[in-house]
Amino acid sequence: MTDRTAREIDAVWRIEGPRIIAVLAKTTGDIGLAEDAAQEALVEALQTWPDAGIPRRPGAWLTAVARRRVIDAWRRRSARDERYRAIAADPTAALAVPPAEADEPIDDDVLRLVFTACHPVLSPTSQIALTLRVVGGLSTQEIARMLLVPAPTVQARITRAKKTLAAARVPFETPEPSEWRERLRGVLGVVYLVYTEGYAATGGDRWVREELAAEALRLGRVLAGLVPREPEAHALVALMELQSSRFAARTARDGSPVLLTDQDRSRWDRAQIIRGAAALARADAAGRGRGPYALQAAIALCHAVAPSVAETDWERIVLLYEALGRVAPSPVVALNRAVAVSMATGPATALRIVDELRSEGALRGSHLLPSVRGELLARLGRADEARSELLTAAQLTANEREAAVLRGKAAAL
Repeated sequence: MTDRTAREIDAVWRIEGPRIIAVLAKTTGDIGLAEDAAQEALVEALQTWPDAGIPRRPGAWLTAVARRRVIDAWRRRSARDERYRAIAADPTAALAVPPAEADEPIDDDVLRLVFTACHPVLSPTSQIALTLRVVGGLSTQEIARMLLVPAPTVQARITRAKKTLAAARVPFETPEPSEWRERLRGVLGVVYLVYTEGYAATGGDRWVREELAAEALRLGRVLAGLVPREPEAHALVALMELQSSRFAARTARDGSPVLLTDQDRSRWDRAQIIRGAAALARADAAGRGRGPYALQAAIALCHAVAPSVAETDWERIVLLYEALGRVAPSPVVALNRAVAVSMATGPATALRIVDELRSEGALRGSHLLPSVRGELLARLGRADEARSELLTAAQLTANEREAAVLRGKAAAL
C-alpha cells in the first residue's frame, strides 16, 4: 500500500467513521457491536482498496460491509438474540430505521451517539474516553495523551463503558428534554475535546485536523439550538467559532505550524469572528455570569479583535485566566495564564509560575510545560537551559509537525 493510499483511507475513516458507527448503533442498540463492525469494515477496506481503488462513495461502501458484519454477528449469537428471526426473514427491514424514530427531537445520528456515550450510567472519565473513541475516531494512544493518563487505562475505560451500556440496556436515543440539562455538561465537554483534537492534533503528521473540528462545531451548533437558554452551549459555539477563524493562517502551504505571533491576521475569517462574538453575546444575555466556555471564548475574542500581538489586551487576558482558574482550575489553565503574564508583565514573573507548576508535578509527561518554560528562558537570555527544555518538549510531543517547530527553535538558540 502506498503512503498516499494509506492517507486517503485514513481521511475517509476520520470523516465517515463516526457516522457509520452512529447508524449501526441506531439499528443494533449496541455501541460496542457497532464499533467492532465498523472497524472490521475498515480492515476490509485496507485489504481491498489498495488494489481495487477507493470506491466513488467510500462511506456507503464501508456502511454496507459493516452492516454485513452486524448480520454475521447476530447470526453467530442467534440462540441468544431474538433479532435473528427478523433478520433471517427480511435483512433489509431489520437494518432500516424504525419509523417511530422520526418523532425524536434530535434528527442527528452522531448527536444521538454522543448523548448515548454520555449516559449517566457511565462515569465522567468513561464518557469522555468512549466519546472520543467512537465520535472523535481517536486512537487509544491519542486519547491517553489528551487526558494525560496511560494508554492501558484509557483502553480499560472504553471496554468497561461499552460493557456497562450493554448491561444497563441503554437505548440509542435522545434523552427526554427534561434530562438535557443533566446530560448537557458531559456532552459539551466531549464535543469540546473532539474540537480540541481537531484544532491542535496530539499526534500524527498534521498540525490541524479541520474535518474533526468542523464536525465538533456542527454538533455544538445543533446543541445550542436544542437548548437556547443554556448559556454555556452558546459559549462553546462562540469559542469554537473564534478559534476556527484562525485556521487559514495556522499552517503554511507545506502543513507546518504557523504560531500566533507569525500569523497573517488578514487571513483570519472575519465572518466567523462576528459569529463567535454574537454567540458569546447570546451567552452573556442569559445573565448568569460566565462559565468556563464563556471565559475561554472571551479570551479568544481578545485575540481575534487585536490588530497584532503587541496590541493585544494582555492585562484583560490575565484577568480572564484568573477567573477561569477559579471556575475550572487545571494545570493547563495555570500554564496558559503564565503565558499571558509573560506578555503583560514579562517572562521573569511567568517563569516563577511555571516553576511552581513543575515543582508540584503538574503536567508530568506532557510537552506543554517544557515548551513554555523553554520560551520563557529564551526570552530571559538563558539559551542553554532554553534549548534543553525545547528539545525535551520535542521528544515528549507525538505530533511530528509540532516537534519540528520545537527542534527548530532549539536550533535557532
